Amino acid sequence: MPGHDGNRQVFALGFPHDGDYKRAALTFNVNTQCQHSEMDWTMADARRAQLKDQTDISGARALIVEARFYDDIQDALLEGAVAELKAAGVTHEVISVPGALEIPAAIAIALDAAERNGKPYDAVIALGCVVRGDTIHFEIVSMESSRALMDIAVARRIPLGNGIVTVNTDAQAWARARPSELNKGGDAARAALAMLRIKRRLTRA
Repeated sequence: MPGHDGNRQVFALGFPHDGDYKRAALTFNVNTQCQHSEMDWTMADARRAQLKDQTDISGARALIVEARFYDDIQDALLEGAVAELKAAGVTHEVISVPGALEIPAAIAIALDAAERNGKPYDAVIALGCVVRGDTIHFEIVSMESSRALMDIAVARRIPLGNGIVTVNTDAQAWARARPSELNKGGDAARAALAMLRIKRRLTRA
């Protein structure tokens, strides 16, 4: 369906091209002109600043909830995350679920159980992979899992790293999963640990 912006009609189109999902925006001026522009999908390199917060988190307890929908890719994501936790002196437990949509519910269940048992988790890492298919299921899984994870992190004030990679192809998934490449599992663990340092520093102030 077209949208309206003043005297223009805006159409958003999506189509697969050479294995990558590209989008084109068509903007029609209803009076005189038609403009077409295609977005540049070149990925920017990460330019992260080194975080200076060195608050001690050794001995903390982390929960990893992983989706085993793509078993081999998940092995790589888990390897990267575990390496980061070990380097920080943080212990961890792993819970496996079928797919990305099950991750948030499993986290909520595990957090409740850990609190009842007197062994609460200090941080959570969500790991999984969603590869685009031919239907809108990709959008549902990627967006709804992300939304639910954010809800958990904010509502429960729990440091949480989202390592659910959402990609167009297997090649993109492997590039992001391998610790020797983009290492998104490691990134998710680092994000959770960074938030844990902030939480500990602020609550002790």
